[in-house]
Amino acid sequence: MSQFEFTAGLDLGDKHTHLCLLDTISGEVVEEGRLRTSPEALERRFSECEPMRIAIEAGTHSPWISRLLERCGHEVLVANARKLKLIYAGGKKNDRLDAENLARLARPDPGLLSPIEHRGEASQAHLALIRSREALVGARTKLVNHARGAVKSFGARLPKCSAASFHVKVRDRLPEALAPALEPVLETIASLTARIREYDRELEAVSQELYPETALLRQVSGVGSLTALVFVLTLEDPARFETSRAVGAYVGLTPETHQSGEQDPQKRISRRGDGMLRKFLVNCAHYILGPFGKDSDLRRHGLKIAERGGKNAKKRAVVAVARKLSVVLHRLWVTGEVYEPLYNARAAEIGTA
Repeated sequence: MSQFEFTAGLDLGDKHTHLCLLDTISGEVVEEGRLRTSPEALERRFSECEPMRIAIEAGTHSPWISRLLERCGHEVLVANARKLKLIYAGGKKNDRLDAENLARLARPDPGLLSPIEHRGEASQAHLALIRSREALVGARTKLVNHARGAVKSFGARLPKCSAASFHVKVRDRLPEALAPALEPVLETIASLTARIREYDRELEAVSQELYPETALLRQVSGVGSLTALVFVLTLEDPARFETSRAVGAYVGLTPETHQSGEQDPQKRISRRGDGMLRKFLVNCAHYILGPFGKDSDLRRHGLKIAERGGKNAKKRAVVAVARKLSVVLHRLWVTGEVYEPLYNARAAEIGTA
């Protein structure tokens, strides 16, 4: 049982937060109430009371609230929302009951909440830069596809080019009838491209000045400054993982398991963890296996899987390389070693010599 006298559950909302306070020994409800979801209200309620265990659910407000409560001297458990079937699967659900269920789950065993750890405020702010950049890239892609589709409907086609140069290369290729509709779109694409480049310069400066460890990861051909920075910011502390192999599971690149008795079917990757980092690793894997990828253990590993053939062989190869890449990057970060692209191949040659 917890060493704290009280255990609290907080159901966080945009405007109000519901509180349920339990006596840790007896499990009786000591206090129920509602607070404003603001730093002032939460600090006023929790700064003067004795330390307690507080369970909250991961969400929009959980990063700053967990940091605030920890500064007030409390143990904070940030529950993994995907694991809380007791709250979501029940036929009766409201904010008051959610707060009580969080407290009751935290009282006997924190592991029942599958608690997660939020990254620090600085890492969160720098990741926000990257996510803002990705939002602009996504908006630009939609506008480029819109322009191409509109032109196709008039029996014409726009030339192949990168999204960054799209607004320049297609401006004189628009059908005259579509010019009034698409020229403002091209201007917006140009503005987005300029803003994306500004983000790239800013993130490059952040990477060099504040996260020099990214240079270790960029030794791998196909891993750029953005991928290296996302990797470092997402993992934040490499010591969190006992082995480098655990990183693949953390990013959601390992198959799910559903073993029961004699049955142990092969399932798809879990896709859990940070989706943005997983996407960047997969993009790197595509480059490593592509026509411009340099010879390396990673490339040979992926090509060997692809050569086996069968359904979705290329996709499996990409996922396998992305998973192995996550292991390599973590290893480089921990050891600070110089990357040897063909380390395994040379070791095998020496062993057979």
